[in-house]
Amino acid sequence: MVKQNIKQLIIGTNNRGKLKEIRDLLPKYIKIFSTLDFKLKSPKENGKTFEQNSLIKSKYFSKKTGLICLADDSGLEIDVLKKKPGIYSARWGGKKGDFKKAIKKVYIELNKKKVNWKKDKIRARFVCALSLSNLNKKIVCVIGKVEGTISSKPKGLNGFGYDPIFIPLKKNKTFAEMKPSKKYKLDHRYKAFKKIKKFL
Repeated sequence: MVKQNIKQLIIGTNNRGKLKEIRDLLPKYIKIFSTLDFKLKSPKENGKTFEQNSLIKSKYFSKKTGLICLADDSGLEIDVLKKKPGIYSARWGGKKGDFKKAIKKVYIELNKKKVNWKKDKIRARFVCALSLSNLNKKIVCVIGKVEGTISSKPKGLNGFGYDPIFIPLKKNKTFAEMKPSKKYKLDHRYKAFKKIKKFL
């Protein structure tokens, strides 16, 4: 695949946290639009994988705007919960996407599984599928992952989503306790972005 030399694109998300993180990763010469600029609602995500949902979004927003779209689908997989919440990570927060509610649900599910789970290392990972589409045509779709464990309680005020309960491997702080500049160099979105940047 040849380099696109993309001068402008739309980031296909209505999640302000994701928007900021992706915007910060993109080269400064690219003019960036958001779905908020076009007042676009997100499409129905009925894929079975992160990749499928990412492509649903990038194709949808590209067709709506005529711009090349970079879209993310990401979530948290917890091994003892059979990789849930997974592709339903945002939906665990209800219609309003309340991640305090989603985090509470994680703890409820862990308590159901094992009363004293806090004494164990609960393995988990963040997964990010990033895709680029031009109208109905996929340019590329890549996956980034970061392995870690679940914190026994939410910690930190930075980041968004499940960041307060995720501790990356070989670290002792949650993503939400880290400075954004440090988190960006470790997380799943950065790992996916490193694979996709050669297409920009």
